[in-house]
Amino acid sequence: MMRFDFITLRLFIAIADERSLTAAANRENMALAAVSKRISDLESMVGTPLLYRRPRGVELTPAGHAMLHHARNVFDQLQRLSADLSEYSEGVRGHVRLHANTSAVIQFLPDDLAQFSAEYPGIKIDLEEKLSTEVISAVKDNLTDIGIFSRHIPADGLQTFPYRTDQLVLVTPQDHPLAANEAIFLAAATDYDFIGLEQGSSLHQLVSSQVRQQQKNLHTRIQVRSFEGILHMIDRGMGIGVLPEKSVRSHLASLNICTVPLKDDWAHRELVVGVKDVDTLSSISKHMFMHLTSTQQLNQLILK
Repeated sequence: MMRFDFITLRLFIAIADERSLTAAANRENMALAAVSKRISDLESMVGTPLLYRRPRGVELTPAGHAMLHHARNVFDQLQRLSADLSEYSEGVRGHVRLHANTSAVIQFLPDDLAQFSAEYPGIKIDLEEKLSTEVISAVKDNLTDIGIFSRHIPADGLQTFPYRTDQLVLVTPQDHPLAANEAIFLAAATDYDFIGLEQGSSLHQLVSSQVRQQQKNLHTRIQVRSFEGILHMIDRGMGIGVLPEKSVRSHLASLNICTVPLKDDWAHRELVVGVKDVDTLSSISKHMFMHLTSTQQLNQLILK
């Protein structure tokens, strides 16, 4: 196996930057003869020329370009290693910006962020609850480091990773004609008045598109901005609605409502973590990213 030393690799990067052995020697405070010897030894070790020697300087050969790419990566990794290890000795401090849709904020983030804060008490979390479309725009515009949103919303240009799956249910008053069903397809409920979220929400878009695909009409009587608003309207007999099951669970004892599981395949809704580029996240944001995505992996192992 070839053995590379950091001094020679750093010197090679300087030569590539300066396009001159003399300029690189001055930059690294080395004698020109020593520079020439190190590069000659490096070329002998790899078995191919790395530089074209020209009258007015040097140029990289194809092998030289490959060497430069890997040499830069080595030093990038060393810088990240140094930053990560310093966090253990100094304590991780900083802040991370996180935008998430309502489903994630209500159902999953309370537990996830509590665990994260217990592990990294020095990191401040700036959490904003947004519509999925707004979350995606915020990530693209660098207004947040990490976003959580529904997978079915287009997110071109972002890297996305599985976060959680939520189960959508039909919510009705306890004395509603549909309440006695053990499970139901949404198409069987479209003759009744619905209470829904505002039109820009991912849940409204999903439900509306599925109803249209079945050539049905959704009779939306009232639109509100929150899950809790929907539940209280249903409690008063104003209509029925579709919500994530976990967001309803804690209200079943206090409100005049019940849930009916939806049989539709799309009712198993995927949430994803989205970033512009994992590799360019700050070390602080990367801690949060790893925590959110590893939580999904752990849940999958438990379910197996």
